[in-house]
Amino acid sequence: MLSKLSQFIQSLNTPQVVADLISLEVACAVLLCEVMRADGVLSEAEQTKLKEILMQEFDLAEQQTQEIISVAIKFSEDATDFYQFTSTINQHYNVEQRIKIVELLWQIAYIDGELASIEEHIIRKVADLLHLRHREYIQAKHNSMPK
Repeated sequence: MLSKLSQFIQSLNTPQVVADLISLEVACAVLLCEVMRADGVLSEAEQTKLKEILMQEFDLAEQQTQEIISVAIKFSEDATDFYQFTSTINQHYNVEQRIKIVELLWQIAYIDGELASIEEHIIRKVADLLHLRHREYIQAKHNSMPK
């Protein structure tokens, strides 16, 4: 199903139509991929964590997860901004759920043992687009720090 959606989306040229078709799972996966790709290194640990997050948060089977990741990576590579993805999340998620998304972004950023400044910048930008207060952004960061 998702591969058909991917093919259909790739065949469209109008950005508004594409934005309207982005599922919540794909929108979240794209943001996670942005953080994962930010430092230029796609570690095995990051990829495994991404897969675990998507399977757990969206109750997906492994095949569905792989399809979503493929679509998300393509969107991530072609995206010029985060708005189309964060607007989908804003439409469907309350504040607590949006904070959870930012916590997941921090988990991806921390999984390789070091936090690149570009990862932190992207997460801050996403938190702003998700209309989170600074206090909520800091709370999400604190909740996700490795213990």
